[in-house]
Amino acid sequence: MPDGFALVALLVATLRAATPLLLAGFGELVTERSGVLNLGVEGMMLVGAAAGFIATASTGNPLLGLAVAAMAGALMALLFGVLTLTLRANQVACGLALTIFGVGLSALIGLPYQGTPITGLATVLWPNLDAASPMAQQFMLLDPVVWLALATPLLAWVFLYRTRRGLVVRAVGESHDVAHALGYSVLRVRYAAVLFGGAMSGLAGAYLSLVYTPMWTENMVAGRGWIALALVVFSAWKPAWLALGAVLFGFVTIAQFHAGAFGLDVSPHLLSMLPYLATVVVLVLISRDATRLKLNAPAALGKPFSAAR
Repeated sequence: MPDGFALVALLVATLRAATPLLLAGFGELVTERSGVLNLGVEGMMLVGAAAGFIATASTGNPLLGLAVAAMAGALMALLFGVLTLTLRANQVACGLALTIFGVGLSALIGLPYQGTPITGLATVLWPNLDAASPMAQQFMLLDPVVWLALATPLLAWVFLYRTRRGLVVRAVGESHDVAHALGYSVLRVRYAAVLFGGAMSGLAGAYLSLVYTPMWTENMVAGRGWIALALVVFSAWKPAWLALGAVLFGFVTIAQFHAGAFGLDVSPHLLSMLPYLATVVVLVLISRDATRLKLNAPAALGKPFSAAR
């Protein structure tokens, strides 16, 4: 394989592998910036992947599948919001329960669709993809969902730091009592952030089942939701660092498939565990600097709010 083509293929594969991490990560970033800790990203991604695949298999329209997946993720997030925001249940426990529920629900509704062929998004957008040159095929694999994911860091930064609503979200996350005293509806802001995070997680899951590998397989998210959660902490809740971390983890994820092209003789078993090993290493490193985490984390993160007190 020519060196130039190998580098282009590696770049494209890295961006595609980073896409679900970017989408789910920035959804969780906005959620946590509002002061809500939702550990159910993995479950929401799985339900989104299953719902999007079922909608696409039933209608033949992957764009509709992406929309259905976003709605499914938002509905899962709404359930979490009712429990934690309205009923003020423990956010950590509810997030873990949401992941367990999402794993079971996605396996249940997706069971009849295992092995069902669908028309992936790339085929719909470019019916003559196979006729294009190998280099052109690589760039055509950068579909609109990838471009949306690449634009997400800038959009999130503009929203959080350059808009009034973004300022309100950050204010609620820093001190919900002060925001409430200023006349802002804390629950409304947090519900909106939670629903946004759920929709982004559902979209991230659908990208896996409709674009990345157009098929449905039980537990196909394979821990990416937990990696997205780790990226939010790794980035110290900063959009630019989260984007960098997602691309880095995307590169580690696909390194196992491109190691041979660069003459690297490494065990495939070691390469397949690298993304998860890197997650553990990063979490250990950042947890050593507790001061940095306290300074950057939203002050009201995980704390319940009641307007009656």
